Amino acid sequence: MSVLSTLPAGTFTIDASHSRVGFSARHAMVTKVRGSFNEFSGSAVVADGAATITIDINAASIDTRSADRDGHLQSPDFFDVANFPKLTFVSTSIKDSGSDKLVVEGNLTIKDVTKSITIEFEYSGTAVDPYGNARYGFEGSSDINRKDFGLVWNAALETGGVIVSDNIKLEFEISTILAK
Repeated sequence: MSVLSTLPAGTFTIDASHSRVGFSARHAMVTKVRGSFNEFSGSAVVADGAATITIDINAASIDTRSADRDGHLQSPDFFDVANFPKLTFVSTSIKDSGSDKLVVEGNLTIKDVTKSITIEFEYSGTAVDPYGNARYGFEGSSDINRKDFGLVWNAALETGGVIVSDNIKLEFEISTILAK
């Protein structure tokens, strides 16, 4: 059974208060720092066994649990939120890949640089909440190279290596609500 064939036709809106758009990056080559974007919106439209997805992310809402680090990430060294206030993802292709998986290809734009990425999502199920909303859950991730998007700042470590890895894992834990 494919995921797309089990989803009803309609518009699915991301419930940001029950979802997470995050990332992890290696820091000082010894550990990972995790963060998320606290403000984002998006939707998926399903019709005739096909779908499209759009996500808009407020770059200034980055949260790594360190105000100093968040300020640096908002600066021109990284996201330059004053000039590039949002990140966007727009799907170009969505295909079933196994009984509960979707492969979503699309264009990710960061700092006016658009690159094609692939996000593998796992369909985690559906439920009707106490308010009568039909909810559908998806979890996925994608690895990107931050330098491909103009996020090139770094600092060399005395022991070798650099302070921030080039490879970033994007993480999506999404709860959607089907429009009534």
